[in-house]
Amino acid sequence: MEKERQNYIRKAFEEIQIFLNEEQIQQFARYYEILIQKNEVMNLTAITEFEDVVRKHFVDSLSLIKAVSDIADRDYTLIDVGTGAGFPGIPLKIVYPELKLVLLDSLNKRVKFLQEVIEKLDLKKIDAVHGRAEELARKAEYREQFDCCVSRAVANLASLSEYCLPFVKPGGCFVPYKSEKIQEEIKGAEKAVHILGGKMEEQKEF
Repeated sequence: MEKERQNYIRKAFEEIQIFLNEEQIQQFARYYEILIQKNEVMNLTAITEFEDVVRKHFVDSLSLIKAVSDIADRDYTLIDVGTGAGFPGIPLKIVYPELKLVLLDSLNKRVKFLQEVIEKLDLKKIDAVHGRAEELARKAEYREQFDCCVSRAVANLASLSEYCLPFVKPGGCFVPYKSEKIQEEIKGAEKAVHILGGKMEEQKEF
């Protein structure tokens, strides 16, 4: 069973031209186990079937490569706002170990779960931080400190931009992961993004 799962992980990533080594495959398999175990006592994900988690959480988290194509070549600093169970941050960290990463969540028990994952997967240069984005973004050690901010949070794009853009360095990027009705949200967010000193670059389909 374990070998089958590892093969499934390998193949799912190969479909998007990401080639994992054995350690990375094992880290994803372990992450799945910890997630499902902890999901029994706290609400982390509604998606629990192995193949669904691999495709809809793990592989989907890597869709960032469509927007930030040089992520493998540079030591990016990244913040994942409203990370929840660690998506997209932890899958990105497994695939790109050199990323310097902050996982931010407002719920302390989720942060404790993330710290457990970080420890059990032996991930380095990654912190799970408890706090609210609007408060943390005022602090000097976080404001405009990141090359890239990502979020798979559910807030609409206008609010999300207000939470996320203050973390981004001048010249950096904010990449929100969104589904279906994005056109309306983009229109609604244009003013907020402009006020915050950002501009809409492009929309990538995945």
